[in-house]
Amino acid sequence: MMSSTNLPINPHGAILTVDTNTIAANWKQLAELGRGAECAAVVKADAYGLGIESVVQALARVGCRTFFVAHIQEAIAARKAAPLSHIYVLNGLPAGSEPFYQTHRLRPVLGSIGDIGRWHKAGSGPAALHVDTGMNRLGLSIDESQRLAQSASWQGIGFDLMLSHFVASEVPADPMNAAQIARFDRIAGRFSKGITRRSLANSSAHFLDALPHYEMTRAGYALYGGNPTPGQPNPMKPVVTLEAPILQIRTIETGETV
Repeated sequence: MMSSTNLPINPHGAILTVDTNTIAANWKQLAELGRGAECAAVVKADAYGLGIESVVQALARVGCRTFFVAHIQEAIAARKAAPLSHIYVLNGLPAGSEPFYQTHRLRPVLGSIGDIGRWHKAGSGPAALHVDTGMNRLGLSIDESQRLAQSASWQGIGFDLMLSHFVASEVPADPMNAAQIARFDRIAGRFSKGITRRSLANSSAHFLDALPHYEMTRAGYALYGGNPTPGQPNPMKPVVTLEAPILQIRTIETGETV
């Protein structure tokens, strides 16, 4: 009897192919659009479901130096795949997680006063300051960021990056883009003596010529073949291919059941 693990055919019929070389090519294209800014890669949710280890390795080979994940477990996996890279964790600093950040050389994205206090108590180290300019998802509010800037405590945190997130960068004419840039510039100005790198541009913002890219962009959806310019031809190369055999072709006459 033949074991099921030694079947001579694909037991599932369909084949899903993930082309990590194309992911790397998409990253190169976005990096060129960054006008000199470093292009970081967002590899959260297991690299959008495509396998964080293989995706991070492919991107690191072509020069990507910085990665963003959502959770600390993802960060540890990314660290194994890219030992020399900078890895930021977007979802903040869960209580009790501080030793893992230090052991694996990870950088939390601090978006609340509580997160900032715990990181400072833990001895600090490189971290990103997350400010909310209109997304209303994560990050310090404008008022909170102003109060933090007015205190002297933030200078001992080790912030090496300030970031926020566009709401509507896929819509070039949306006035929210300019409004968020103005808010981001205003907040960044309060920390200008201590935080020298800024990041606001997501995938779609790479294609907005009139908007600043600051020192770092963050490529996510577009890396994996998603269209960052809705309503226009997709400038990114497809990454995923699904193939399946056709089992039968039937001719159905009008009135027959299906």
